[in-house]
Amino acid sequence: MAQWLQVHPDNPQPRLLKQAVALLSQGRVLAVPTDSSYALVCHLDDKTAIDQLRRIRGVDDKHHLTLLCRDLSELALYAKVDNRQFRLLKAATPGAYTFILEATKEVPRRVAHPQRKTIGLRVPQHVCLLQLLELHGSPLLATTLIPPGETEPLNDAQDIRERFEHQLAAVIDAGACSMQATTVVDLTPMATGDKPLMIRPGGGDISLLGL
Repeated sequence: MAQWLQVHPDNPQPRLLKQAVALLSQGRVLAVPTDSSYALVCHLDDKTAIDQLRRIRGVDDKHHLTLLCRDLSELALYAKVDNRQFRLLKAATPGAYTFILEATKEVPRRVAHPQRKTIGLRVPQHVCLLQLLELHGSPLLATTLIPPGETEPLNDAQDIRERFEHQLAAVIDAGACSMQATTVVDLTPMATGDKPLMIRPGGGDISLLGL
């Protein structure tokens, strides 16, 4: 059964987050709160965990997974970002946006899109998740927790635990999240002078992107 890690939403207990980090280091998949909906997360370099994350979510290797980063400087290690792209990223982060960008060699090939060599990246704005990332010391691989065959993300930790108790190592409960997934924007067209491409409207304010 998935562990239940109930943390304070504004001042999460470090000992509980350290338990979560230990599970991630063991190659386990967790459900965590974000500034949009709950998300599935795992270690970036663990193939078994990545495969499990995709099975739970019901997606294949052509579905863009997302790297959750602590800040823009960390994001820039994993994505190729030009000046125009960086200005847009700076205007909209942290926040409920996922940006599709060309992956650098720091991103394992099994994680990037197999044809486009792109990856989703975002800097969240959620106290618990940011502290988890800080304790982990590197980005986490993530995907919005939308159950297979459904269209809406989950936002109740107890419901998530009951539905996925045999597939997850733990659920971090920091209270209900938004019912909206992130706004997803493809920034790769900007590298050739074109405008960003809206992929999915969501929780992020698109006016900050000039779209």
